[in-house]
Amino acid sequence: MARELSDERGPGVALDEVARRAGVGNATLYRHFPTRSDLIVAVYADEVEALCEKGAALIDGGSAVEALFAWLDDFVVHVATKRALAFAGTENSDERRTALFDQWHRSMRAIAQELLVRAQRSGDANADLTVDDLLALTNATAIAATGAEEARRLLRIMRHGFAGDQGSAGFAG
Repeated sequence: MARELSDERGPGVALDEVARRAGVGNATLYRHFPTRSDLIVAVYADEVEALCEKGAALIDGGSAVEALFAWLDDFVVHVATKRALAFAGTENSDERRTALFDQWHRSMRAIAQELLVRAQRSGDANADLTVDDLLALTNATAIAATGAEEARRLLRIMRHGFAGDQGSAGFAG
């Protein structure tokens, strides 16, 4: 119910309306989801779990750099299309983040780290690049984009760099 309303009206939908549509009282809704961020995290739980599962499946398969960018492509589209979820964990202090949000953050960071290290070991990623750098740049790309396709285009630019002589040989430098 909450996802339908979020999809229809955006993440700013009134929590009272969510409760009404779900057939529960406001107190019940607020007891389970004390903040809008808590509700947003719960609404998109299955999507974040699927993103983590995709990343885990890529860790041991194919080209290291292709695996990294296949996951980053899914990640950048997810963040670009689920801005409310991206901001849900960052609008409040760390104490206000839900345990589920923190678990996802750790899982996504761990997957990105494994994929990055694999690409670095194969020589396809700059050895100085950190997972924090990678996720910060990818998040910034997703948030700056106006939608999924622009986020993907910006990710391709990030992958190949700005210089014309680098071609498509990964992003080693």
